[in-house]
Formats: sequence, structure tokens, C-alpha cells
Amino acid sequence: MQLAACFFLGCGIFLASGYNSFSKSMETIGKKQYQVQHGSCSYTFLLPEADNCRSSTPYVSNAVQRDAPLDYDDSVQRLQLLENIMENNTQWLMKVLNQTTRLELQLLEHSLSTNKLERQISDQTNEITKLQEKNSFLEKRVLEMEDKHMLQLKSIKDEKDQLQVLVARQNSIIEELEKQLVTATVNNSVLQKQQHDLMETVHSLLTMISTPNSKNNFIAKEEQISFKDCAEAFKSGLTTSGIYTLTVSNTAQEKKAYCDMETGGGGWTVIQKREDGSVDFHRTWKEYKMGFGDPAGEYWLGNEFVSQLTNQKRYVLKIHLKDWEGNEAYSLYDHFSLASEEQKYRIYLKGLTGTAGKISSISQPGNDFSTKDADNDKCICKCSQMLTGGWWFDACGPSNLNGMYYPLRQNNNKFNGIKWYYWKGSGYSLKATTMMIRPADF
Repeated sequence: MQLAACFFLGCGIFLASGYNSFSKSMETIGKKQYQVQHGSCSYTFLLPEADNCRSSTPYVSNAVQRDAPLDYDDSVQRLQLLENIMENNTQWLMKVLNQTTRLELQLLEHSLSTNKLERQISDQTNEITKLQEKNSFLEKRVLEMEDKHMLQLKSIKDEKDQLQVLVARQNSIIEELEKQLVTATVNNSVLQKQQHDLMETVHSLLTMISTPNSKNNFIAKEEQISFKDCAEAFKSGLTTSGIYTLTVSNTAQEKKAYCDMETGGGGWTVIQKREDGSVDFHRTWKEYKMGFGDPAGEYWLGNEFVSQLTNQKRYVLKIHLKDWEGNEAYSLYDHFSLASEEQKYRIYLKGLTGTAGKISSISQPGNDFSTKDADNDKCICKCSQMLTGGWWFDACGPSNLNGMYYPLRQNNNKFNGIKWYYWKGSGYSLKATTMMIRPADF
């Protein structure tokens, strides 16, 4: 048993710390420390000195039993104690090794996580590098585009300057042509007046010869008889439509006007007429003020005469319209007047009825009159120059009966034609128009 005890004592490995039973059992045994390195951990052990095992005497069980029975029992107890201690420490050592293994696994996992994190950082660094390179490329492209746009902008500015110079030259040419056109129009008007006077003289002579006792002799002698308006001529017994001489009260001003003695009971003084495009209505302020054209055909009676006439008493206005398909319509205003020239011949209208639209195509409230040389509209543009003719344009507005005259099949989609929006729309140019007035108490 001593040999067996020596074997376990000499070959066993015990951890010195942590177990009180081993420490107490080794108090009587000599102690020596040993260190064992396992991976990154160091372990310290205390081993008992086996001085009693130096004897080389072979083990004989009978001799032990015979010579030293007490020593045998003591040795068995000690051997049993040592075996128990050795088993306990072996179990504890296995726990330590398991714990060490788990720590190594955790360390390995931590190392793997660290490597993964390093790879992610490396990938992100590569992405950042790529983004920086892409950003540099984009910045270069932006600079190139800015330079290109600057060149294009400079080119456009140069073209704009050239166009402005060209427009200025064209405006000068247009103004010169307009002056020449005005001169030619004046000359033409003089010729038309002379021709009209001659025709009237011939007509008067023929009428006097053919019907010497007829009441229509008043028309033949119209140059000797004057009326305030056509209603007054109608009431005097002249019921035939034709040209009459009108005179504003308390003045010596005379106007030739066409009197409609048939429509709606007669007595209508025609202040505007369009029917064939024979007269140019793109006129100056002065021409619209004094009137132009031929009362036997197309003409404008004159803003000044109409203003003075409609400010003496209340008048009604009737606008008669014809399209190219044979349809007719009218708008009737039961109160109409024109302000003075100082107020730019502003129009006043009330009480609309008729078949040419439930809404007035002459914008309300009243607007100032505009011509190509007098811009009194409410638009930053010049409506009279854009739409042609003189009219109460507002901001170019829904009507212009003095626009360009377009013949059949050319009268659609015309922005500057003879238009009455609330009957035929803004792009339809009418065939014929008539504006006529008479006293409201007729």
C-alpha cells in the first residue's frame, strides 16, 4: 500500500488553491510548487514530497499484515483520502479545462467578429473611396456643363441684342409705312367724298325729276334739311332708309349718317357698319374721333359726334351681327352713352337683352377707347396694335367689331378678326356688323 500510495503521490497532479480538504490533508506532507502553461493561461500546482517511497523493498502483503497491522490500516486510510482528494481535484480540473475551452471559443469568436468587422470597415472604406471618385467625376461634369451653359447664355444674349436692333429697325420702317398709309388714306377719303357728293347730286336730280310731288323729296334735298338724329327725321315724316344730314344741337357741325327707318320701328342712327371689308378700320385716334368711311357702305360715324349726342338724353344701342352661314343675332342695351374726349370716350352700357349672348361681349364696367396711336386699354400690351382697329378693349377683351375683315373660308381661327365672343367665340371673324342708336323714349 505504501508503494501504491507513492505511485499516486508521485504521479498525481493537484491544484493548490481552492480546496480546503486537500490543503488540510497536505499539512503534514512536504510541499513543492509547479507551473503549467496551457495556451494563454498559467496554472500553479502543489505536489507532495514522497520521501517515504524511497525504499526499494518490494511490497509483500503478508509481511505488512503480520509485521505492521496498524501501519497498514493507517496507509489504507491515507490512500483512500488521497484518492478522494485526487478524484475531487480531477473533477475540478476538468471544470477548469472546460471553462478554459469555453474562454478559448469565446476568444476565437471574438477574433472572428473582429475580422468580420475589419472586413466590413474595409468594404465601407472601399465604398467611400468609390463615392469620392464618383463625386469628383460629377463635380468635373458640373463644371463642364456650367462652362457650356455660360457659352450658350452668352450666345443667346448676343442673338437677343441682334434681334432688338432688328426689331428697332423694323419698328422705324413700320412707323414710316403707317405715315405713308395715313397720307394715302386721307387722299382716298377725299376722293371717296368727292365721288359720294357727285353721286348724291345725280341721285337728287333724278329723284326730283321722277317724283316731284313725293315726300321723299326731303331725301333729295337732304343737304338743305338737317336733323339732330334719325329718330327726329323719322318723326318728321321721313320713313325711307338712306343717308341724312345730322347736326348737333347748338353747333354748326354736320355729319352724314345712314338712317335705318325699318328695323324695329325705325329711327335708328347707324354709328358703325361693316359688310365687305372695303374700308380700313385700323385708324388713328383723330380719325375715330371725327369719323371715316362712306355712310352708303362701311363707315364709323365719329366718337365726338356720338358723345355729344348721347349726353343730351338717354339712348339705346342695338348691335346687329351676321355670320358666314346666314345666321343673324343682336344685342340690345337699354342705356348707352360715350364720355367726352377728356375721359377717352369711355363707354357706358346697361340692360342687356338679345340673342347674341346672355353676357355682354363689351366688357363691363365701361372701358376707355383705344386706337393704334392711343393705348388706353388695361393690358401691358397694346391691344389695338395686336387686334387692329379702334375699340373699348379692356384687357384685349371678348369683342372687337372694328378688327380685320376676313372673307369666307379665311375667317376661322383669327385672333384679330371681327369678333363677338359670346355669340361665335374668339376665333370666328363675322361677315357683317351694324351698330345703331336711337332715343330711349322713341
